[in-house]
Amino acid sequence: MAVTDDAITRIKQMIMDGELTPGAKLPREGDLAERLGLSRNSLREAVRALSLIHVLDVRQGDGTYVTSLEPRLLLSAMEFVVDFHHDDTVLHFLEVRRILEPAATAAAAAKLTDAEIDALAAHLDSLPDDPTPEELVDSDLVFHRAIAKGSGNPVLASLLETIAGPTHRARIWRGLTQQRATEQTIREHRQILSGLRARQPDVAAAAAVVHIAGVEDWLRRAAAAEPSVAGE
Repeated sequence: MAVTDDAITRIKQMIMDGELTPGAKLPREGDLAERLGLSRNSLREAVRALSLIHVLDVRQGDGTYVTSLEPRLLLSAMEFVVDFHHDDTVLHFLEVRRILEPAATAAAAAKLTDAEIDALAAHLDSLPDDPTPEELVDSDLVFHRAIAKGSGNPVLASLLETIAGPTHRARIWRGLTQQRATEQTIREHRQILSGLRARQPDVAAAAAVVHIAGVEDWLRRAAAAEPSVAGE
């Protein structure tokens, strides 16, 4: 289990045990990190991840609070993490994407204009040097949407757009918890772009397979690392 995942699990357990109730303020960062046996950086990343899904509310200059949600809603918000790690639905969506996306990418390699490929390159270049997981995934969605549209098949593009939604949060979660996920994603986008620019459908499609399989592999390994949760 990644260090950030471990930190998230420990904070989650404090909430589930009632030690931190909805509306409660978290202890000071240093005190909580020491109590949980975590580095401040790991704790900070965990807080950031949990605030992203509205389990925690970070108030600038005030502190961090458990969101004032009804217990039922709070538990529902926490369960989405389990969905990523143990619900096969997300994996099924990724499997379908792994089948369709390379086909769209191969078609786009033959049909995208030079100007459209230049626009894809400019889009990748516009990403900050150190993007947040949210920025990276938003960029990823735009990149793949343009390629799907460039396939010339509106039905295929529509299917891929539908599949993108259920996997969006999983991809952000990967960026938050997997080391070097950002660098890997950027490198794989560049490889796809290279295949498109060279007008090599097979190369572009293969790069797309590798790119999507990376998320799928991460999710399968994450599930295997937390067998106890699956049995709850």
